[in-house]
Amino acid sequence: MCWLRRSTVAATVQPAPPPAADGSSGAEWGTHADWLWRGERCHWRVLGEENYPALVLVHGFAAGSGHWRRNAAVLAAAGWRVYGIDLIGFGASSQPSLRLDNRLWARQLQAFLEQVVQGPAVLVGHSLGGLVALSCAVFFPQLVRAVVAAPLPDPTLLLADSSSPPRRRPWQRRLQRWLVTLLCRLLPLELLVPLIAHSPLLDLGIQSAYSEAVIGDRDLHRLIARPARRPGAVRALRAMSIAMALRPYGATAPALLRRLGRPLLLIWGQRDRLVPVQVAQQVRRLRPELPLTVLTGSGHCPHDEHADAFNAALLQWLDQLPAAETLSGPGR
Repeated sequence: MCWLRRSTVAATVQPAPPPAADGSSGAEWGTHADWLWRGERCHWRVLGEENYPALVLVHGFAAGSGHWRRNAAVLAAAGWRVYGIDLIGFGASSQPSLRLDNRLWARQLQAFLEQVVQGPAVLVGHSLGGLVALSCAVFFPQLVRAVVAAPLPDPTLLLADSSSPPRRRPWQRRLQRWLVTLLCRLLPLELLVPLIAHSPLLDLGIQSAYSEAVIGDRDLHRLIARPARRPGAVRALRAMSIAMALRPYGATAPALLRRLGRPLLLIWGQRDRLVPVQVAQQVRRLRPELPLTVLTGSGHCPHDEHADAFNAALLQWLDQLPAAETLSGPGR
């Protein structure tokens, strides 16, 4: 074990774990490290030369940085310093009972950019990670060069044509908070999560995010199963369910898209069953100028299912970005 020291940051760093006995090592890309943020352990990894421009990969729901197993090396070879971060509650990061929503994850990403990356970066997010990347770009634009959302999920996008919802009275907000909290606490997650995590139901859930058959992919199963089997998984899932349901309008995708001042690329799987491509059209009703790449035959995980096409589309768009700006503020 060694110590990585960059400016004011010291993080415990470990080399990538050795290949598994079955030879499935693709998800263990890069040099792994731990970083302490607000008392919580955050896992991250990096690949590529230090002098390359920074690009941060942000995973989706139930996944971790290992899900970028087919992208990181290609991006690093193309001249990017590629970081992968495990959001609080996921991957190998802490699983606390904090209010886990895209605002908290955006602040985690902000601190990561300031303290670890130590400069502005391009943010590439898959699904929930796309919403987090968008949130970070809106709340902390000085740290973000551009955003890629592949795809961008948010139920509020189905109401994207409407303006902000009417202001509710205090008693209505309290009632909603009480009802959401009660329903989420009544859900038998202590039974459901272990049942799914230790049974073939997990493989069926993973398969629903893919168009092509992935049952039998040991790397993929492992990177989803490990976090779900940890002791804090139920606690984190319940905290996230409550917090995401109670977000203010300003933290929803329609409001964030209206405020975004950075370039944004949308990448969608044409056969995405979880966030159908029709949602992309709702996004473009709000921001008609946004480029959209639809990958034929791909499901909800285009970066993993059709990695070659995804990487090519991403790199082509990245080549058109203006030069990186200089970060002012903490960490430089």
